[in-house]
Amino acid sequence: MFGKRGATPDRPAARPTGVVAVRPAAPSEPVPQVTAPPIIEDSGGRSDDFYATKTTIFAALIESIDLGQLAKLDLDSAREEIRDIVGDIVSLKSMVMSIAEQEDLLEDICNDVLGYGPLEPLLARDDIADIMVNGAGRTYIEVQGRVQLTPIRFRDNTQLMNICQRIVSQVGRRVDESSPICDARLPDGSRVNVIAPPLAIDGPTLTIRKFKKDKLTLPQLVRYGTITQEGATILEVIGRSRCNVLISGGTGSGKTTLLNCLTASIEQTERVITCEDAAELQLQQPHVVRLETRPPNLEGEGEVTMRDLVKNCLRMRPERIIVGEVRGPEAFDLLQAMNTGHDGSMGTLHANSPREALSRIESMITMGGFSLPSKTLKEMIVNSIDVIIQVMRLRDGSRRITHVTEVLGLEGDVITTQDIFLYDILGEDQNGRIIGRHRSTGIGRPKFWERARYFNEENRLAAALDAAETGEDAVGAA
Repeated sequence: MFGKRGATPDRPAARPTGVVAVRPAAPSEPVPQVTAPPIIEDSGGRSDDFYATKTTIFAALIESIDLGQLAKLDLDSAREEIRDIVGDIVSLKSMVMSIAEQEDLLEDICNDVLGYGPLEPLLARDDIADIMVNGAGRTYIEVQGRVQLTPIRFRDNTQLMNICQRIVSQVGRRVDESSPICDARLPDGSRVNVIAPPLAIDGPTLTIRKFKKDKLTLPQLVRYGTITQEGATILEVIGRSRCNVLISGGTGSGKTTLLNCLTASIEQTERVITCEDAAELQLQQPHVVRLETRPPNLEGEGEVTMRDLVKNCLRMRPERIIVGEVRGPEAFDLLQAMNTGHDGSMGTLHANSPREALSRIESMITMGGFSLPSKTLKEMIVNSIDVIIQVMRLRDGSRRITHVTEVLGLEGDVITTQDIFLYDILGEDQNGRIIGRHRSTGIGRPKFWERARYFNEENRLAAALDAAETGEDAVGAA
């Protein structure tokens, strides 16, 4: 039975169906006539009266239903039960609502009880890249590289905090005043970050990096203008030739998306181990082991860091190690892995150019407490990393692969590199979209040529390099 309490003057009585329904009012208890205001949907969002009405009905629903029993039902059955009770509550309170208004209200309340509340319609859209909730009253989204305000809002910060806790608890994490920062993920792999009061002054702040339901592939990146067909072929050869790759770029530039695309070139027979703070990589190979870090518990114990995972990888007989994002001293262990027989390993990091990516790797190792001479670190980097791929989000919102750069060697104390493929910005069109071109730098035989020959890929590589030199110059923004 879903009914958890008997009927009282303030509380509805149980129905025979097992779900508590709203009872008719006694003659001595006049029912106030509450007329629901029209639901306003405009650029400013719904009216305050809508949220007041929803709050009233939601409070009555919570008093009338056993959430523990409701949780045992499948999603469709639970929604039907909630719809029945909400209909009874609306009748009891004599609210005058159109069918469309009532359906809108029902959908909102079902999302509150069973899902992620006001976030549900945003999560259902596949064209949204990021959802940014700045407290209960303001929610922004990123669509096609541009940030825009939405009419979505929460009842209050308490509702927003409850949804944040619901999200992070699904992956065994917590967020509260004692632990106000948390990284988590949604069931579809979307990355979630929560920062709560007292650190977030204006209320809980929730950021969701969404992933498309349809995984992007290199051919799709070619259609979007992120890279040319010849450039995509070069990237495929790099992946198949088991080059050690770093993908560098700024926040939101598409590093993880590109990493997913590159992993498509990994052979089905290879054993791949991934290490991430919040599991978001979506590899298609059958032999993949996914590892995820763990924060400390309430007592400050039990933390498992990225470095712990990377070190443990080496004992798991990997053929490739993929680190979702290199942030700290795990850079040392990743370089060690790349240099000890785990060719084809990959990782991403935040940097604005290939040269800066090399400096950041060295800085992260130094900050980890390793007291190694600078030249020793540079030698380790040169011996470990073969190719750096730079991605960038341009000011018009488009994303481009701007550099494919080889690490050549060390001359004195300077790491030498050479660009194989570049993106030049030529200007913009009348709509403000950037026009540019991908071009080969004329390197006919890159350093990884012999590696490509070993994997029988040298003919494809040569054809792609030749075509890139003679191909079309201008490539407009997608």
